[in-house]
Amino acid sequence: MSELLRSPLFALALTLGCFELASLLQRRAGGHPLMNPVLLGSALIALTLRWLRLDFATYFAGARPLHLLLGPAIVALAVPLSQQLRLVGRRLVPLLAALAVGSVTAVVIACGAAELLGAGREGLAALTPKSVTTPIAMTLAERLGGSPTLAAGLVVVTGVLGATVGPLLLTWVRVRRPEARGFTLGLVAHGIGTASALGEGAVAGAFAGLAMGFNGLLTALWLPSVWHLFG
Repeated sequence: MSELLRSPLFALALTLGCFELASLLQRRAGGHPLMNPVLLGSALIALTLRWLRLDFATYFAGARPLHLLLGPAIVALAVPLSQQLRLVGRRLVPLLAALAVGSVTAVVIACGAAELLGAGREGLAALTPKSVTTPIAMTLAERLGGSPTLAAGLVVVTGVLGATVGPLLLTWVRVRRPEARGFTLGLVAHGIGTASALGEGAVAGAFAGLAMGFNGLLTALWLPSVWHLFG
């Protein structure tokens, strides 16, 4: 039994099974954002690992093939985007304006939260790139003098919160256009928000992927210079 629990087969089956169960629960709940499959699936995996007394390092080693698919999955977001290029072209100016404002706002909010929480410079450096995708955030955090591991964790927390609370807030303020909803989710909640937007439709998913990619690129270009300028 011990050998089975430590095998890659168990880790893969556990991951896929928990995600499918979480997706089923979300469908049964009418697609409610708070029943986000990433949030529920992660909780189910954590509870299972604790129940079986299996350490995370062993589980992650077995689930590594799924982790390696993260890159191709991000690249695949270009498919729905390519199908919406004409619509993107008609919205290009407001999209670029929203991108610039959103990129700066995300960093300013992170700095404000870090100040209120009394975080040191290392914590601030890890929190600042929270709204960009994990590989970029880890690289930025390291360049700013923060912990890449902590940055990765904060990115995941930001993505889960954005994907669960974001759609509710957008509905509350009566943002109904799929382009605006998708772009917002991709901008503030990167890959997890983009997955949530894809659940709302191809148009929302395409604009979310666009926002996620360009926000990561833009933040990587301006943040290090501004950080060192005021540091």
